Amino acid sequence: MLAVSDTLVVNEIYLSLQGESTFAGLPCIFVRLTACDLRCSYCDTAYAFGEGTKRLLGEIRTEVNRLAAPFENVPSAEWGVRTGEKRPGNGLGRLPLVELTGGEPLLQKNTLPLMKGLCDGGFTVLLETSGAHDIAPVDPRVRRIMDLKCPGSGEAARNYWANLSHLRSTDEVKFVISTVEDYDWAKAQIAAHNLAGVCPLLFSWAHPLRAEQQHKSLKQMPAGQTPISRQELAERIIADALPVRFQVQLHKVIWAPDQRGV
Repeated sequence: MLAVSDTLVVNEIYLSLQGESTFAGLPCIFVRLTACDLRCSYCDTAYAFGEGTKRLLGEIRTEVNRLAAPFENVPSAEWGVRTGEKRPGNGLGRLPLVELTGGEPLLQKNTLPLMKGLCDGGFTVLLETSGAHDIAPVDPRVRRIMDLKCPGSGEAARNYWANLSHLRSTDEVKFVISTVEDYDWAKAQIAAHNLAGVCPLLFSWAHPLRAEQQHKSLKQMPAGQTPISRQELAERIIADALPVRFQVQLHKVIWAPDQRGV
């Protein structure tokens, strides 16, 4: 029986499509947790800094299973498996995916047992994390999508560099690029740490915030940086033959950029 302490503060839980990472486009249940100790200049989920409700871990798993129920025993061309089956070589389980995001999920210690329980339930579990906290305790079955904060975020000093030694081939490193200087910095980190030989690398263009999304607590972009357009970012990746995946936030292409629950 769960104790009252076996809880997490949750902002929202919903079913949508995965909008980023190498899993983009697949059905995904998002568990957005409350609180973050970073204030990146481009943050588009400032509403999760404080809004949330305390929920039991069992209650969260029940909600995830409810949202996943329509996918039970439905074959997938993408997966080639039915619920609970494993196909040699892909390491993937049932649809939909489940992603823990935030906020910063690793700020709450009970994120760890929740992810373990979801993995035990056969889900492919993704963790979106800022890269400012130790990823080593995370269940090895979880696909960790870890940011390296570029200078334009205003939070580059918070990168926890020891995490690089814990990365596996199933993880992904994301650079959110908002300026030319961010691009040059990210390219330098890939070379300095041989990241292309470790795991997939993501270059995510920083979608401009609407006025109502610009929370007063966000860091300012450092002075003197040159904004980069989506097209320029793509063209630089091609010109420099970088071994990275260019991505946009797919959900912002489909729905309004500030719409929640998608």
